[in-house]
Amino acid sequence: MIDLKIRALRTGRLSDLLNKGSPCALRDRSLKVASANVVLSLAMAGKVLARGTPPDHIYMIPNWSDDDAISPVAPRDNPLRQQWQLENKFVVGYSGNLGRAHDCDTILAAAERLHAMTNIVFVCIGSGHLMKELAEQVRQRGLRNFLFLPYQDETMLKFSLGVADVHWLSLKPAVEGLIVPSKFYAIAAAGRPIIAICSKDGEIARRIRQHRCGEVVAPGDIEALVKAILRFAAESALVAAMGRKARDMLAAGFSRRQALQKWHNALQSIGQTR
Repeated sequence: MIDLKIRALRTGRLSDLLNKGSPCALRDRSLKVASANVVLSLAMAGKVLARGTPPDHIYMIPNWSDDDAISPVAPRDNPLRQQWQLENKFVVGYSGNLGRAHDCDTILAAAERLHAMTNIVFVCIGSGHLMKELAEQVRQRGLRNFLFLPYQDETMLKFSLGVADVHWLSLKPAVEGLIVPSKFYAIAAAGRPIIAICSKDGEIARRIRQHRCGEVVAPGDIEALVKAILRFAAESALVAAMGRKARDMLAAGFSRRQALQKWHNALQSIGQTR
């Protein structure tokens, strides 16, 4: 879109483009005429191709995380575990925005079933439209196994991510191919397993299966989610092993250095073809 506007301004055609129909038509035209369209996943590439975008104008550069700034921290070495009174607890964590593209009903129902197990705590760090809704539902249901905290300072990110023994994230199946949760890569950088509540055919689900770094649960499958949490809570060796595999996955293809190299290669290729 930026490329389209720059070229239109240079040629005096911006008003013509804006008058060519609906926002969807303008979007599709921008995809076709842009020198490059960067997508985050194969599913996203498929959606862009479906709009008539030339294949050689599509570059897939996945999300990434700063693997130098975020590194695994053992629970015993994490000051936030003590500060937040989480010693001797199994922590199911969430970090970041919880918005309209996400599912929170499944985790809420699972937490309600696990309410009597006082050793399991759900820690939610961040904000968002659904975070407020989740907190309100927790209050209304009288659940005491949740802890809600605001975004933490960037300098504490490796510790706040490291508070959890396992993280959960979610994505509604309807937005697969439009969004890839970037928190997936930050969790991997922290060396923690991931429970993904999402389509089993989605990008995150495929990566988890490929690298064996967590569990995938379909939205609404409360039984499967409860089973996964209980399994992780009972098997510390499994948690450690999957956490290492998550970190290995990041190192293999989603580090900061690798992402910057892919951007460099893409921009260099674009420059050579202009």
